[in-house]
Amino acid sequence: MDGRRVVRRSALAVLGLGLLANGYVLGRGGVHAQPRAVTPRGPLEADEAAHVALFKRVSPSVVHITTTQAQRDFFSRQVFEAPAGTGSGFIWDEDGHVVTNFHVINGASSAKVLLSDQSEYAAQHVGSFPDRDLAVLRIEAPADKLRAIAVGTSRDLQVGQRVYAIGNPFGLDFTLTTGIVSALNREIEGMNRRSIRGAIQTDAAINPGNSGGPLLDSAGRLIGVNTQIYSPSGASAGIGFAIPVDEVNRVVPRLIRDGRFIRPSLAIRPGNARLSRALNLPKGVPVVLVQEGSPAARAGLQAFRQRRDGDIEPGDVITAVGEVAVADWDDLLTELEKRQVGESVRLSLWRSGRTRQLSVLLRAEQP
Repeated sequence: MDGRRVVRRSALAVLGLGLLANGYVLGRGGVHAQPRAVTPRGPLEADEAAHVALFKRVSPSVVHITTTQAQRDFFSRQVFEAPAGTGSGFIWDEDGHVVTNFHVINGASSAKVLLSDQSEYAAQHVGSFPDRDLAVLRIEAPADKLRAIAVGTSRDLQVGQRVYAIGNPFGLDFTLTTGIVSALNREIEGMNRRSIRGAIQTDAAINPGNSGGPLLDSAGRLIGVNTQIYSPSGASAGIGFAIPVDEVNRVVPRLIRDGRFIRPSLAIRPGNARLSRALNLPKGVPVVLVQEGSPAARAGLQAFRQRRDGDIEPGDVITAVGEVAVADWDDLLTELEKRQVGESVRLSLWRSGRTRQLSVLLRAEQP
């Protein structure tokens, strides 16, 4: 009897294996089930195909950046490298320069760059400009791995234009999100409280880890560097900001050339808002010090001075640089940063109710 049971069980086992091999599953009540046939989908929609093509074309130019920070063990006093953070970046040129946000590498003792093919390289810091939250790294990678990103322009962007962001949110490598330009010419605050003007606002999902990654137009060209999100929760809330590429294209070559952004200077010291209110001065930058022997001093720029009797000797208020009006010191610095050391700049000045113009040669800002 036991032998017959064994035979029957063996037969059922063989039958079950045969059914499984043919895609059948024996369910409750003896009902047989099998996977559904796949329905052919046909070609992708035009916009889907465009998304796929753009990602395949541009993702080799995007990198994942990880940083470490030197720390000392409390008990052994030995120094070790601890993970500091992650971010995104992109390959700027065939020489291995990588652009990212300054806040991604700020305070780091070392950084590594992961390419889209998962190869990793130690990065060397080339230069930074905290005022614009930009930094440049460099990696020693084979030329065939260095796919420089295509650079576009931000001056002709329009609200409603489609945009794409590629980055590494929450450490998830090479993630694509899409949206539109939701506003232009936003003003955001940089790390050192300097204003970053002309920022691009987008609703493309930007999360922690996207910082330093590219914002792209539908042609796959760089139009901005993702830098900040506005979110009470710390995650994407549909409002992200990018540094416009025209600003990036102005700053990055100087960082590569000089290792830092050398701001052209007038060699002056500005007065504060309290002085302007006390003297009922117009909008602009009141000058309270002109460095002796500087081009500005030689050109005749005059500072406000307090005489021995306590009265204020009238000085100049800078109201415009070229054709652009300046309302404060931040405005003035922004305009000077658009120029080069050695360039002559025309200033519009106000003094005691009279206006005049003066050309001043710019020199390098002193450390």
